[in-house]
Amino acid sequence: MASLTIYSVYARYKKCVFEPIQIERAMSQPSLKPDYLYQQVITVIREMVEQGLLNPGDKLPSLRAMAGRLRVSIPSVQQAYQQLEMSGQVVAREKSGYFLQSGHPTATPKRSKLPAKPVMVNKQQLIEQVYEGIHLPDVAPLGLANPVAAASPQQALARSMRQAMRQAQERMLDYGAIDGLMMLKTQIVQQYLALGLTVNSDDLIITNGAQEAIAIALQCVTQPGDIVAIESPCYFGIVELVENLGLKAIEIPVCPDDGLWLDDLSAALARHPIKACVFSTSINNPLGSQMPESRMQQLLQLLRAHDVTLIEDDVYGDLYFGEQRIRPAQCFAQPGEVLTCSSFSKTVAPGYRVGWMLAGPYSARAKRFKRALSCSAPMMNQWALADFMASGEFQRHLRQLRKRLYDNKQKMRLAVQKYFPDHVRVSDPKGGCVLWLDLGEGYDGGLFFQLALQAGISVAPGAIFSAYERYRSCVRISYGLPWCEHMEGYVRTLGTLVAQAKKQPHMR
Repeated sequence: MASLTIYSVYARYKKCVFEPIQIERAMSQPSLKPDYLYQQVITVIREMVEQGLLNPGDKLPSLRAMAGRLRVSIPSVQQAYQQLEMSGQVVAREKSGYFLQSGHPTATPKRSKLPAKPVMVNKQQLIEQVYEGIHLPDVAPLGLANPVAAASPQQALARSMRQAMRQAQERMLDYGAIDGLMMLKTQIVQQYLALGLTVNSDDLIITNGAQEAIAIALQCVTQPGDIVAIESPCYFGIVELVENLGLKAIEIPVCPDDGLWLDDLSAALARHPIKACVFSTSINNPLGSQMPESRMQQLLQLLRAHDVTLIEDDVYGDLYFGEQRIRPAQCFAQPGEVLTCSSFSKTVAPGYRVGWMLAGPYSARAKRFKRALSCSAPMMNQWALADFMASGEFQRHLRQLRKRLYDNKQKMRLAVQKYFPDHVRVSDPKGGCVLWLDLGEGYDGGLFFQLALQAGISVAPGAIFSAYERYRSCVRISYGLPWCEHMEGYVRTLGTLVAQAKKQPHMR
């Protein structure tokens, strides 16, 4: 046995981080010939996989890095990677490198033909069942997208709350301005300035979460009966909101890598008088896809040609796994083209119920809707968040949260690969806190939801992520909880339920 120093590779925000690991390699295996160096490289990679140093979806070291670490030539490493690619063990991605293939194919929504006409939405009853299941006692809430739970900033927030109480005193108990606390607005404006976007604080309105912001934005640019384009699949809160506002929905398919299929959107705009679009341009929920900035600019050009307003849902924008944040579409838009909505619910504290919108020329109208809905957002929470951001804790927390979520994603995908049947397709999100699973043709995600609930685990059935009758074989599960052996146990249990979720011949 010979001792060989290799380096484990972790795909962290598209950077290779090397840590020296001592492993033993058998040099006397019949299939291993010392004169074929590429085979030695293959053996090293396989040993890294067996020891858990490389997980499905991880990026392999670059050709140069691997050659330098193992002291072999670059052509030898390239030949090894090509052999692994031919055998289906790794996949090459243009301009990105080589990645370890998952044992399960990626969950890719089918690009079905656009519906003949937009539809009124009717999903409230099913969504109510999901919410009831999430909040049942002794139920593991894998159906709830709460990324903050993975790395809660509770102690830092408590310090900020105490500081706010000393600073604000009785002002924390006031109603406050309709458009929000100026100190908090100033901090949010500075965050956008770091992205290259200049925001007038008068056009920034603090809301009770992003959902209220999107509701106000829709009321600013639509009337009941109007047609709104939404993503497919789409966060079920948007589906329910469209239903409650009496709007019609038309769905635009989402690519699991680059976001919306713009040619499908173009076809829909040509056929129907669409008034507004509600899209997650940063990180889609539930797929976790991410729209490149170049594609974002194409989207804006397309909407500009049809005079359609984009309502941008950017709640997951800060929870990216890449090297840097994708800038919101607002950065590339002309005044009034985009209404950006976001919140602290997915990054700091969902219970605080503090969000915001960039209303631009719709500010006066948006403030009237805000006043009619809820007058103002909770002042105590606004003061605490303003201090949390000003102290620098917000950015430190985001860095930790992104790392924790990425680790959780890798672990949950590995657990799905281990415990679910091979035919199950699983997403590989570029951010956020959820996996999208397609159980396969002939399987019922709604039945799977009921079976999981009986087993003490909540999931979100795919049918609620569409205004149409789509994604019935799909489910969404969250990796936003702290990872522990219980989490792997939940995934193991879910894997055993797949066979029971197969539709019977009489089921429709």
